[in-house]
Amino acid sequence: MKSFNLCTQETIQKYWNNDALSDYGVQTFQYKDVARIIEKLHIILEASGVEHGDKVAICGRNSARWGIAFFATLTYGAVAVPILHEFHPEQIHDIVNHSEAKLLFVGDQVWPKLNPERMPHLEGIFGNSNEEYTLLLGRTEKVKYARENLNRLFGEKYPMNFRAKDICYYTDSPDELAVLNYTSGTTSNSKGVMIPYRALWSNYDFAVGVLGTQMGPGDNVLSMLPMAHMYGMAFEFIYEFLHGVHVYFLSKTPSPAVLLSAFADLKPKLIVAVPLIIEKIVRKAVLPKLQTPIVKLALHTPILRERVLTEVRHKLQEAFGGNFIEIIVGGAAFNQDIETVLHDIGFNYTVGYGTTECAPIIAYSPWDSFRQGSCGRPAPRMEVRIASSDPANVPGEILTRGTNVMLGYYKNPEATAAAIDADGWYHTGDLGVMDAEQNIFIKGRSKNMLLGASGQNIYPEEIEDKLASLPFVTECVVIQKDEHLYGLVYSDPDEVRAAGLSEAMLEAQMEENRQELNKIVPSYSRLFAIRLVPEEFEKTPKRSIKRYKYLNYEV
Repeated sequence: MKSFNLCTQETIQKYWNNDALSDYGVQTFQYKDVARIIEKLHIILEASGVEHGDKVAICGRNSARWGIAFFATLTYGAVAVPILHEFHPEQIHDIVNHSEAKLLFVGDQVWPKLNPERMPHLEGIFGNSNEEYTLLLGRTEKVKYARENLNRLFGEKYPMNFRAKDICYYTDSPDELAVLNYTSGTTSNSKGVMIPYRALWSNYDFAVGVLGTQMGPGDNVLSMLPMAHMYGMAFEFIYEFLHGVHVYFLSKTPSPAVLLSAFADLKPKLIVAVPLIIEKIVRKAVLPKLQTPIVKLALHTPILRERVLTEVRHKLQEAFGGNFIEIIVGGAAFNQDIETVLHDIGFNYTVGYGTTECAPIIAYSPWDSFRQGSCGRPAPRMEVRIASSDPANVPGEILTRGTNVMLGYYKNPEATAAAIDADGWYHTGDLGVMDAEQNIFIKGRSKNMLLGASGQNIYPEEIEDKLASLPFVTECVVIQKDEHLYGLVYSDPDEVRAAGLSEAMLEAQMEENRQELNKIVPSYSRLFAIRLVPEEFEKTPKRSIKRYKYLNYEV
């Protein structure tokens, strides 16, 4: 297994004059620029008294300088603590304290909300939104000296200019802690996942294996997912950077309009997304075209059907830039009706499966061998089994072990013991089945599973998938109160207004939806009522609904 930091060093030296990271529409850093700034950050870390294994926290929106601070931390030999900028300030304070971070690099959007007094053990805080990393708070003379004398120290270290051959990064070992990544808290409070270098390398090597010959220098990728989440970090940033691909970071919120404009301009070679983004674009750009009377008629005419589907596929591909190998969907459940549409038009998409604890990949299949409805087959160096008496038919917990699995949860041996058993199997908490070809089909979260009146296992995600396809259901959650199931539904106000629906009419539509849904689900999964909620459901930064916050919703 190759040293991860050696891969970084060799990449920078190999692509020295190539474009590496860009803040879209703002500025671009070549690999040599990245190397120079990394070296300056190493000087700051060393002069500040940071030692190998010390924690350095990074919190802010995706940006080139966020990425440079991350690689600088690892190549120095410190442990990176990426923190989602969308976390509440109290969560950020808690993570900084729990991780025992010595330094914090923080973005402009986050810094005004923080209270340094709530993070008493930090020795320094640096701004992460400008090239020189302004010192925002220095609690020790070492930290102040490091920043004030940075340019002099850099000049003394490299009096004859800084060159590619001058790079010499920290040599890591496979089981050494590289990243302390705090989970987004979909079902509970965040835990610090200890990710070793072997897991970073294994995820990178996996991506090289499935995509390596199809993309490289000269190709672009648009980073949409938060880099503080392992999904975005691994497959929209680390793989691309180490493979010579030019990474662009959005400076705006990734709304469909912003994304479509960026896709058209950059023509990305790979698109990595959560279902919500794809579903919104498909609902707006594809479904209306398929539902016109003329197209419906054509779809029922064998001679015209293939031509129509081909045209729709090409238009959707163009909407995403028209240059991508495939779209990889992951991070949450994919609506089955939307997936069926994509499958029917022959769209090049696939669905992967992973967790923060596996940094993140567990399963994947390329789009041309992907089985609809599944989330792929076990990734290289990963075993998967279903804890069930009949794994192909009876859902059981998905267990996995292999190179990608974490070291454990930081300072939480009880949670670690509950997650990783004596034989090294990581218990994902997800329920699924696996067919003879090892295609994995997720049925839901074990924590979410409900129990019917006669002991039936009810998977709310399966009900929600069908409910989400009905009119004016933008988002939904199914909960249980006593022996009854309720659907909580949020409807997009713009769509409701455009349709001219009053509140009473919308309520009537929801009752119609309930009756339609109850015709197609088992009797024990039928909804007793649908309740409209006034606002979007609260979500994690990867756009998963925080289901646990609605379990006691007043119905």
